[in-house]
Amino acid sequence: MGDLREPLKELNECGLPEALEVMGERWSFMILRASFNGLHHFEEFLNELGIARNILSNRLSKLVEHDILNREPCADDKRRIEYRLTPKGFDLLPAMLALRQWGQKYGVEVAENPVLVDEVDRQPIGPVSIIAHDGRILDHTDLWLTERENVGTRADGSKSTRAPALERGDRVHSADGPKLAANG
Repeated sequence: MGDLREPLKELNECGLPEALEVMGERWSFMILRASFNGLHHFEEFLNELGIARNILSNRLSKLVEHDILNREPCADDKRRIEYRLTPKGFDLLPAMLALRQWGQKYGVEVAENPVLVDEVDRQPIGPVSIIAHDGRILDHTDLWLTERENVGTRADGSKSTRAPALERGDRVHSADGPKLAANG
């Protein structure tokens, strides 16, 4: 990844330690997975996950504290509490899917059932990938670290510009092969 290295001892200059502080243990991910599957109530999490009551209470509080879940009274019974994903919580979906796919690939071989599919054509989702600003799929050999002030400066000194951001519905691949085709 180039001549530059991340300052590995500087935990506050990287998002990974922060993410691990919030999500870095099994039960937080299992609660998040349950939330993505439509669970909202303490008793549902307790029964479906088989988690100890005190651990569940602690993890839910932490997820609420970090704005991953909202804690709200139920609309039909104000005495009951619901836990709902926030936009910050929904942003964890790609990380969850990447970890799930990695576990399926390298863990105990699990025949996924039910299968996670694209709602439009009901085909299995593809692997979570590292996508460049212009839609190219990257791997570790394509990555490079640079100082913030050098972003956009190529190795030969020329300048690049960012492509328009990819948005929901944009395609990285077309039916003809790996080409960027916006929305179609």
